[in-house]
Amino acid sequence: MDHLLTTFFLFGYGILSLLGAGHALLHKRDSRSALGWMSLCLTLPYVGPLLYWCLGINRISRRAHIWKKSGRRISGIAIRTADQGTAEPPPLPPSAYHLRDLRRIADRLVKTPLRPGNLITPLINGEQAYPAMLEAIGRARSSINLCSYIFDADGVGAEFIRHLKEAAQRGVQVRVIIDALGEKYSRLSPRTALAGSGVHLERYLPLRHGAYINLRNHRKLLTIDGIEAFTGGMNIRSRHVTSQTPIQDAVSDMHFHVQGPVVNDLQSTFLEDWHFVTGKRLDDPLFFPPPQCQGSMLARCISDGPDKEYRKLEQILMGAMSCAGQSILIMSPYFIPDRPMTSAMITAALRGVDVRVLLPEKNNLPFMHWANRALQAELIANGIRLYYQPPPFAHTKLFLVDDTYTLIGSSNLDARSLRLNFELDLSIYDSAFASLIRRHFETCLDASREITPAELQSRGLPVQLRDNFARLLSPYL
Repeated sequence: MDHLLTTFFLFGYGILSLLGAGHALLHKRDSRSALGWMSLCLTLPYVGPLLYWCLGINRISRRAHIWKKSGRRISGIAIRTADQGTAEPPPLPPSAYHLRDLRRIADRLVKTPLRPGNLITPLINGEQAYPAMLEAIGRARSSINLCSYIFDADGVGAEFIRHLKEAAQRGVQVRVIIDALGEKYSRLSPRTALAGSGVHLERYLPLRHGAYINLRNHRKLLTIDGIEAFTGGMNIRSRHVTSQTPIQDAVSDMHFHVQGPVVNDLQSTFLEDWHFVTGKRLDDPLFFPPPQCQGSMLARCISDGPDKEYRKLEQILMGAMSCAGQSILIMSPYFIPDRPMTSAMITAALRGVDVRVLLPEKNNLPFMHWANRALQAELIANGIRLYYQPPPFAHTKLFLVDDTYTLIGSSNLDARSLRLNFELDLSIYDSAFASLIRRHFETCLDASREITPAELQSRGLPVQLRDNFARLLSPYL
């Protein structure tokens, strides 16, 4: 009997391990990720294949492909771009003409066109962002669409809940999407707080769907009547109000108020997400009022995720690095570029481009901090300057090229944002806006300290081993 059980165990282990390893070999684009999953499947009986089938397979991509073939996943984006696809593409401003190849890359990768006539205003921390967002909710007349990775129902979140309820009571259509994992950050569930209020709330990929637990909606978006929007890196959480939070708990960040034609594309992104979680299409013209020019900025909405055929944002970032002629300024809380992106940064620095990266000195995810430190010596040795920003924890995501091109939004420069999360960003060609972002970057830089080779060399051997081990796991973080 024992011999029979052993035979069944070994047979099952062999079949499952080979199936998992073979699937990883065929479908993983990143060689380190493929090798890691294959090793896990082959060395951990049953547990390795189980972890791979639960966490390692991109079922969203397959599901999206099926929907695309059936015509089900037709979103507001497709409709709006079909309506406006014959418009003459706007020319780049003279200051950005040398980035024309970057524009061509984005034109081929992204469904949404580059749109003129936008006004985008930076909002620093919750002190500026939340009052502006609540005021916009208060003046809404037809629709409010809110998507947030974290919606903490306490403190500031309670104010949002009150304003959303009041809007629903006066007849505004209010829809909210919260990521099912991000929801767990709140002690009081927003679903409970909004129950029976007339606000329609849905969770993105509920955790009971264990096969999708590793794929999260990291987007932050609020649209009002289809004519204005707020997006960026800020969740709805009291700790973003830094003046009222102990410095060790506070989180600094940047959000943006958006007006102009690009709001249509942001609205479409929310409606596509709503379609994804409910199966309901919302293509009523109510959601897409005629776009009106509000400024002079060229802007493009970039929605990316594991359901997309290409890693759009990663290609655009690398294209921007290859086109840069003067400077690349990066601010990211989770900065673990893969090998191709690291090479693109180093190549830019070797061409004489001023490449600077601003990182938080104290990270809320120690493992990410360790993995980043393992990359620093190579970057510094090749002319890239790295800085640590003191607390509060800097959650801001900014990417600025040659003081004319800016990328803002929810994406970090790590494997999770570029391959696993659903993210939302805006690319902007405008020197005046870039100047505002650069001034903010330099203000943060003035309070920061530069990381030196001596500091990295002073780490003890156990710390270096720990950091490099974390780096090995970076494709899965």
